[in-house]
Amino acid sequence: MTTTRDIMTTSPRCIGVNDSLSIAASLMADLDVGVLPICGEDSRLKGMLTDRDIVVNAIARGLDPETTPTSALAQGTPITVGADDDVRVALGLMQENQVRRLPVIADHRLVGIISQADIARSLSAATTGKTVEEISK
Repeated sequence: MTTTRDIMTTSPRCIGVNDSLSIAASLMADLDVGVLPICGEDSRLKGMLTDRDIVVNAIARGLDPETTPTSALAQGTPITVGADDDVRVALGLMQENQVRRLPVIADHRLVGIISQADIARSLSAATTGKTVEEISK
């Protein structure tokens, strides 16, 4: 059985709930990523922040990226998968919820992220194609 731990990208960088959107955008640029997990002071996942969230849900609505905390955009409960879950569980969650990135949790802590790129690198072309097709519907 292939687990999520086998294909995930490890050691994801978090942005704090009290950090500004400006700090998040700078970190995204430095890391060359389009998404950051939002973590609380307890190191637990509070949400996911995308570059699109910053532009569409903050700047376009007149929020100041220098003073608006990332927590302002951390809405709802993030969809997660366990580190030791079968990778098919992760694929199902990604397809069902149409998400391109899925946080991986162990002992209530963020330990990795599975992205479409991780799937493409680790699984068959057929599995990758089906997953991308379902996510993109």
